[in-house]
Amino acid sequence: MSDLFEDDPGPDAPGNAPELTVSELSNAVKRVIEGEFGFVRVRGEVGRVSRPRSGHIYLDLKDDRNVIAGVIWKGVAARLATQPEEGLEVVVTGRMTTFGGQSRYQIVIEDIRPAGVGALMAMLEKRKAALQAEGLFDPARRKPLPYLPEVIGVVTSPSGAVIRDILHRLRDRFPRKVLIWPVAVQGEKCAPEVTRAIEGFNRLTPGGALPRPDLLIVARGGGSIEDLWGFNEESVVRAAAASDIPLISAVGHETDTTLIDFAADQRAPTPTAAAELAVPVRMELLAWVDAQEARLTRGVAQALAQRRQRLADLARALPKPAALVSAAVQRLDLWGERLPKALIAAAQRKRLRLADAAALLRPATLRRSLSDRALRLEQVAGRLTPALSRGNSQRGRDLARVAARLRVATLSRELDRQRDAYLRLSQRLSAAGTGQVQGWSGRLDGLERLRQSLGYRATLERGYAVVRGDGAVVSRKAGAEAAKTLEIEFADGRLALAGRKPRRDKAETPEQGSLF
Repeated sequence: MSDLFEDDPGPDAPGNAPELTVSELSNAVKRVIEGEFGFVRVRGEVGRVSRPRSGHIYLDLKDDRNVIAGVIWKGVAARLATQPEEGLEVVVTGRMTTFGGQSRYQIVIEDIRPAGVGALMAMLEKRKAALQAEGLFDPARRKPLPYLPEVIGVVTSPSGAVIRDILHRLRDRFPRKVLIWPVAVQGEKCAPEVTRAIEGFNRLTPGGALPRPDLLIVARGGGSIEDLWGFNEESVVRAAAASDIPLISAVGHETDTTLIDFAADQRAPTPTAAAELAVPVRMELLAWVDAQEARLTRGVAQALAQRRQRLADLARALPKPAALVSAAVQRLDLWGERLPKALIAAAQRKRLRLADAAALLRPATLRRSLSDRALRLEQVAGRLTPALSRGNSQRGRDLARVAARLRVATLSRELDRQRDAYLRLSQRLSAAGTGQVQGWSGRLDGLERLRQSLGYRATLERGYAVVRGDGAVVSRKAGAEAAKTLEIEFADGRLALAGRKPRRDKAETPEQGSLF
């Protein structure tokens, strides 16, 4: 104890007690408490928590009867694995001291840990409920995984068995490019390093020197809840939820659950299962492609066979080409034979009509027509003269002279007009006759070429021949053998042949007579 408290003078000697200042007494109490207790471990429930701008943390530790003030300095608060939360039951380690400014004692906390699994689970559930209320665990936010990623980013420890299992599984299924971001997977550095790794992969530029992954895998082996606690931190969960790259969470074994599992786009029960989710099996893909190719080949072959069969069925239902054109060939031959005669007859009829029309326009005919008209004019003039003579003679003579001149002028104009009309009509008839004859000649030439191209004689020019037996066309060997006379028609003429002699039966052959 301090010398200030060596002997108690008792109530009878108040004048002998030393006088102390407030600071001296406060410092003496501080030395007594710090010297008596030193470092202690205290279990309690976190009460009020204050985080001023200085970075220090002030809190209360309480049980059902008492409260102890606590303080965590800024440097210690930054490296704590577990941050204090109100209502959390914890075990703190620190040293007892006093704060004279408020006449209180307090514990300066150096370490804080949840008081057992129950406290961790309670804190976990509380944090999970808060993050879920923000929508970070909403299934609608999850992105589909790429079917076959080109580059896979893995966030894990580079020295553990996890990365070897992932690489081995990827190599067996479908080898891909893998980028590894080494991190601590437990302890105080776990949460910040995993957060930086996820954010760092997302900040890579697509197509840059270091390719941006198409898929992320955050992996760690199994462990206790304390070992896996870094993946329950809020910063890790928020980084996983904000990742633009699809993310697979493979933390712990199948029974282990962390908050990153709810924020990830896909949860894998083990790191090996994460590799299986990341890529398909190459051999299975090749087998599937081969099976699809075989199905396609069979389908094409079957479709071709069905269409070939249908075409054959339709072809059997169609008539033969020779039967389709036989009637047309016969009509063509008939018309080809009738055409020359018809053309000659038509030309003769046209020629007769033309001759009749030309006869009407001959000069003799025109002269007769003009003579008839002149006679009618004279008759009219004869009837006009007696009427005029009944007038005065002078007027009659004038009228006679005028009538004579009128008759002469009229006849002259009429003759000129008739002559011009005759010439024009002659020219028109000549041009029309010439054009019509040329048109008929052109049509005759075209029909003749058509007849020759469609007739059988054009076929004879190519080396074929027509065989007639007894005057009829023969198309079979038996018919030729039975015919008495044969005639072969070539392109340049016909050749007559004698028919084959009929064979005699053996029964009709006369036998040689006996010499005796």
